[in-house]
Amino acid sequence: MKFSLDEQGFFYRDTWAEVDLDRVRMNVKGIKSHLPEDVEFIAVVKANAYGHGDSQVAEAALEAGASMLAVAFMDEALALRKKRITAPILVLGASRPEDVNIAAEEGIILTVFQEEWLAKAQDVLKKNTTLMLHIKIDTGMGRIGIRSIEELKAVERLIEEDERLQLHGIYTHYATADELDDTYFNKQLALFRKMLSSMEKQPLVVHSSNSAAALMHADAQFNAVRVGIAMYGLAPSMEIQPELPVDLQEAFTLYSRLVHVKKLDKGEKVSYGATYEAPEEIWVGTLPIGYADGWIRRLQGQEVLVDGKRSPIIGRICMDQCMVKLPNEVPVGTIATLIGSQGKEAISINEIASKLETINYEVPCIISSRVPRLYRQDGKVVDLNNSLL
Repeated sequence: MKFSLDEQGFFYRDTWAEVDLDRVRMNVKGIKSHLPEDVEFIAVVKANAYGHGDSQVAEAALEAGASMLAVAFMDEALALRKKRITAPILVLGASRPEDVNIAAEEGIILTVFQEEWLAKAQDVLKKNTTLMLHIKIDTGMGRIGIRSIEELKAVERLIEEDERLQLHGIYTHYATADELDDTYFNKQLALFRKMLSSMEKQPLVVHSSNSAAALMHADAQFNAVRVGIAMYGLAPSMEIQPELPVDLQEAFTLYSRLVHVKKLDKGEKVSYGATYEAPEEIWVGTLPIGYADGWIRRLQGQEVLVDGKRSPIIGRICMDQCMVKLPNEVPVGTIATLIGSQGKEAISINEIASKLETINYEVPCIISSRVPRLYRQDGKVVDLNNSLL
């Protein structure tokens, strides 16, 4: 049955995620208040805005003061353009040189990460067009980027001599900015400064800081920062969380509803492999969420919130369903909070990440697209097209 407008909007299942756009805006404003006024805020919305919704988060971030967006691939940039996002978009990853004309037509900024790539791009770029570029410097992350002053000078010269190319920015990325030990961070920063100083003319936008560096290292802010994880209300790492100067608010919550409730006798078993056996008479509820939704099997034993109480997942998580041991008999249709707060209890993304032995970045990213995303702003529910219901 389709949910009514005043509840979950237009979808037909009892599992959904909610993204609080007000919290996204608040996080952006809070981080910006920590930065000098002349430092630009680049909102990182790659991977569908870390699973939160690309265009919805992009619009919220831009409204809160971001001046530019960043994504991983050109496909993501084009998807934002199709959703009428007109702000500057930087593609952080490697794009194919044969696709540069599409980027030029759509006003998408591409990353130059090697001289050979640029030469190939020049061979296919149309006349009387402009391709905006940022140079990526590899100071020790070891992914993509220019590694020597000689290559940097060659790339700078090629761009300067080609009127079709516009050098808009230059950047690097830190491997250990989210650690308290800043030895390697400082080594990378020093190398980036050395590379910058070797240029004939520095580009308009210079950025090196991710969320961690933007919040923890004022000396690395230059005139722009790239903020991803912190914008969504999550600390870049548990190690530096106590040191963060900004109060971040998680924007992502995950809910489901009990679709079946039953009483099991002692000795009865649950789910594949019959690995769970009721130790006594218990109440069990079934939730319509499983590993195909990103609620993976390793979360067996993780607690969810039902009736304001913690209720553990019992038995193996199935593709589309999982079962929980209920604190007591509750009616079908009762909301279960998998991520978020209910009553006096709360389950954070960090708690889920700890259970999975991973980082908080991964958790919202793996909640699959078949879980509907709803949006909240000013206390109202917003549909997937970001129009008020």
